[in-house]
Amino acid sequence: MHIWVDADACPRPIKEVLFKAAQRVQVPCTLVANQPIAVPRSALIRAIQVGQGFDVADNEIVQRCEAGDLVVTQDIPLAAEVVAKGCEAVTPRGHWLDKDTVRERLNMRDFMEEMRSAGMETGGPKSFSAQDKGRFANALDRWLARKGS
Repeated sequence: MHIWVDADACPRPIKEVLFKAAQRVQVPCTLVANQPIAVPRSALIRAIQVGQGFDVADNEIVQRCEAGDLVVTQDIPLAAEVVAKGCEAVTPRGHWLDKDTVRERLNMRDFMEEMRSAGMETGGPKSFSAQDKGRFANALDRWLARKGS
């Protein structure tokens, strides 16, 4: 059991939740990013810096994760790949991504891309909130409890 984090776009409050949980239940947590990421000194928590380029961090996570691991990402194609490998995926806002929800999100992402390509203003995501942090913390706690940690 391992927690992998697509860390380039992961909000700081979520990283802090992950760091505390990793220490509390003694589960390894690895953050993967294209840039240096500060992590606490711990044998359980580490950061891997990968080279620049499209999907380099995602590919590193897909290569290293194993069935039963948790991947924290808001990248839907990455979530689809790790779910296919038998991992579980959750967004930093605490939304679970499984085979069905990943497919729905991919379809919606493609639809929104078509709309933007046609010149429509689609707006961006809402600002990250304390409610999002709480939803994520609850989702993480449920996963950890299910895994028996």
